[in-house]
Amino acid sequence: MPEEQQDTTAGPPVLSVVVYGRDVQGHLAAGLDALAAQASPGVEVIVAAVGASARAAASDRPGVTVVPLPEGTADAAARVAGGERAGGRWLHFVHSKDTVPTGAPRTVGDRVADLGEGVDVLVVDHVRSTWRHQGMPSPDSKHLARQGRRDLPLADCPDLLRVTPLLGNRVLRADFWREHAEHLAGDDETYAAYAALLLADRIAALDQVALNVRELRTESLPTGRPEERFGVIDRHESLLTLAANLGLPPAPRTALYDVMVGDCLRIIAREKLPDAVRKEFFHRASRAAVAWRPEGYQRPGGLEGVRRRILEEDAYTKYRTFQTANQQRRKLRSAVVARKHKVGLKVRDLRYRRDLERPVDPGLAVFTAYWDRGVACNPAAIAAKLAELAPHIHPVWVVTAANVPLLPPGTDHIVPGTPRYWEVMARAKYLVNNVNFPNAIVKRPDAIHVQTHHGTPLKRMGLDQLDYPAASKGLNFHSLLSRVDKWTYSVSANSHSTRMWERAYPSRYESLDYGYPRNDVFYSATATDIRAIRDRLGIAPGKRAILYAPTHRDYEAAWTPRLDLATLAERLGEDTVLLVRGHYFYGGATSPLAGLRKSGRIIDVSSYDPVEDLSLAADALITDYSSIMFDYANLDRPIVIYADDWETYAKTRGVYFDLMTEAPGKVARTQEELTEIFASGAWRDEEAATVRKVFRERFCEYDDGRAAERVVRRVFLGESEESLPPVTPIDERTPAPTPEEATTR
Repeated sequence: MPEEQQDTTAGPPVLSVVVYGRDVQGHLAAGLDALAAQASPGVEVIVAAVGASARAAASDRPGVTVVPLPEGTADAAARVAGGERAGGRWLHFVHSKDTVPTGAPRTVGDRVADLGEGVDVLVVDHVRSTWRHQGMPSPDSKHLARQGRRDLPLADCPDLLRVTPLLGNRVLRADFWREHAEHLAGDDETYAAYAALLLADRIAALDQVALNVRELRTESLPTGRPEERFGVIDRHESLLTLAANLGLPPAPRTALYDVMVGDCLRIIAREKLPDAVRKEFFHRASRAAVAWRPEGYQRPGGLEGVRRRILEEDAYTKYRTFQTANQQRRKLRSAVVARKHKVGLKVRDLRYRRDLERPVDPGLAVFTAYWDRGVACNPAAIAAKLAELAPHIHPVWVVTAANVPLLPPGTDHIVPGTPRYWEVMARAKYLVNNVNFPNAIVKRPDAIHVQTHHGTPLKRMGLDQLDYPAASKGLNFHSLLSRVDKWTYSVSANSHSTRMWERAYPSRYESLDYGYPRNDVFYSATATDIRAIRDRLGIAPGKRAILYAPTHRDYEAAWTPRLDLATLAERLGEDTVLLVRGHYFYGGATSPLAGLRKSGRIIDVSSYDPVEDLSLAADALITDYSSIMFDYANLDRPIVIYADDWETYAKTRGVYFDLMTEAPGKVARTQEELTEIFASGAWRDEEAATVRKVFRERFCEYDDGRAAERVVRRVFLGESEESLPPVTPIDERTPAPTPEEATTR
């Protein structure tokens, strides 16, 4: 073809965006959704995916090249693997937890395409996001704007050393990165970020956002030894040594020195370090501040200058006195507020604190469920298995005074707020709950808190509710996180839940991928058990029972059935019984079904517990967005989704996946469609069975009938993970018989 008609996009891409690392707290997939859509002939996306979860998150995305790496691969090694696979002339390294804003790859690609041959680094702007705030601006824009479109040697733009030291806000020329791999490809990303500027011949800037840095909660990250903070000083001294060896002029070396002293003073003032470590850090920082002080260096004025002078004098005691004086007013103000709070709680607090000083009782376990409603859910299943495997541990249930009469005979219990309540809560070794304990409950270092949860999440939970005020309704997220930080273990039924819990509730707890104990009964119940349950419910032999269990709507004040139940019962025929269960949030309301019970074809089971009995008794389930669908799927019986308000629910509550395309069975959007699904037999046809199989494989991953045993052996008996009963593959499990099968056995 003529030269002017040749494809100008041929050849290597201009920019390679290299996403690397494991799928931290489940954030990778969302970031890749946006990034993959921006891939083009000039911009390629490489994902150096560490582990199966990251590979799954990165798979099946057009325009994305996946470099699979084994579990445990370090971030530095993942960056190297991704960089080696990249074909772009420029490399933009992005950690898997971070994201690239829409339009940024094209903007960066256009900018680097215009840069001259001598430019090695493009510094870009970024925003920060936390669990609470999204897209907060960085402090770097003034430095980037000052440089404008010029590309300069570091000697002429030393203030770029004051830009946040992230490898992700430095776009590197690929040949430059490979040439200086000794400094740029190591484990210390902060060192690499500084070294890239020191080593570059020329540097360009772009005062546009090209990176969204997700700052994870410190409490969700592994703890390190306090002495590791000495490495900050070592890093800065190594960088100053590199600058000296490169023969850099005074301006960048002075800027680098300023950064070092500022970092050290921030650590001394703000980080929680043992006093001995803080004192040693101060001494080492003092030596470095004196040894590397540039000739003719002038300290800043004001309090900062005073701090730096004291540091150079190595006067630790003087520094602490200076800091104490500055903080005294704030402390006094805080003390007044704290004193008022303590007066109001004095009597209770003194008693509770006294009990907290007594030894923990290794034979005492506290159980509670659904805000102290009674013996139920996963805690109940764990308590039952505990009585079998560890009878030496005494269980005590927390129950509200109103629910005490409903307890099984002989159940040892405590009522919230009573003297014995505080004594037991203070001394128990084990505390098991399917929600959170109150804020006032102290997590003792040698106590074990087990969070069992009470469902698989379809709707957004925890921190993921921040963008859905109708769902959070003024929830104090700081208090929520302080409760989450008390968890020792988090029980999960499937890897989807594990990822969502780790994202919605980021902290240092250990996930127990054992299945939900409450679902064990779906594999242990016999035909005799099922017949007995149906007899108790009043379901006549030979009748088809359909359980209708809708969930709570955050935008509704009270529960009203979304179906005309009388008409539905009539259309389904005399051989069908509807078991109707309102969500427990409305347990105190007058049931709107009272007038329908007389027909005998509708049974109000809103107050019936346990709900697992209802599932065992039902031939099929109708629900909307309730987590009961995930539990019921263990039985491998038909499920029909009635989703007349899906769009409203999804926008108001927020959801983790599109139920309309990933449902466990047929989906009806109107009552007429629902009726037709049952009338035509589609509720249990081959297509319904096929999608149910996919759903079971995804969400019944660990539920095999031995979840409670695994929890008891691991948590209460201290057995190793390797010695626990392995999870039975789903195609080798045998669920409880159906009601139809139960009548013939």
